[in-house]
Amino acid sequence: MNSVNKTLYIPLYGKAAVSKKGIILHDPKAELIWEKEGFTLHGKAKSKWLTYYMGMRSAVFDRWVREQLENTPEALVLHIGCGMDSRVERIGKKETVWYDVDFPSVIEERRKYYRETENYRMLAADARQTDWIRELPACEHVVVVMQGVSMYFQIPELLKLLTGLKEHFDNLTLLMDCYTEFAVKAKASKYKNPIKDVGAQATSGLDDPAKLADSTGMRFIKELDMTPDDLVDELKGFERAFFKTVLGGKMSKKMYRLYEFETKETGREHGDTEKAL
Repeated sequence: MNSVNKTLYIPLYGKAAVSKKGIILHDPKAELIWEKEGFTLHGKAKSKWLTYYMGMRSAVFDRWVREQLENTPEALVLHIGCGMDSRVERIGKKETVWYDVDFPSVIEERRKYYRETENYRMLAADARQTDWIRELPACEHVVVVMQGVSMYFQIPELLKLLTGLKEHFDNLTLLMDCYTEFAVKAKASKYKNPIKDVGAQATSGLDDPAKLADSTGMRFIKELDMTPDDLVDELKGFERAFFKTVLGGKMSKKMYRLYEFETKETGREHGDTEKAL
């Protein structure tokens, strides 16, 4: 498993850790996989603060997917860079057609713990190449999740992927977290970026989501908060106060951002970029 693939263990550890504590995210599958397959993490990658952050980020993505499926229950869900994530089980809608996509070596590991069904499929592919998109069934609406993956794409590769998805599906809604440009600078990566602890290197940051949207013919809808107060409040005492005042909010946004896009022609008017604070 290469260095990029090894980064899947950072969020897996975070989700397993908060689930075991009974806070933020209920994820027994993450607990099970980590107990049996956990990769040895070092330094910041095993920080308790990072585990809280990873749990919150996953919980925010889960909420968003549930909301999308409430609005468009017939939508196909496409999780790009799924790693060992159990979102398909956490969401719990067995009638939803769901595709999890990741590198062949990751999907090989994933098949130890997940079984395909009539509506659930695992697709082994390098998401930076777009040929695999043709294997996806045609549908009116697709909900796309890209969690912890965009930073490993060069910007032209990301544009190619989003354009390919837009051409394949009539209506597309996307939630994607990104590093800021600051986060991928050498000094920030060296001292603050936990992916360095598993030998990986982020390649791109995104500060202007509207520019990305314009380049792909999509629309930037809003920015979501990855550390919402109700999840931070599940921490206790000093940990809650420290996370809220030091690690959440502005500090979090200095490194990470969470953006929603869509191609849907109906619904929100162009230019509606409200922020969910």
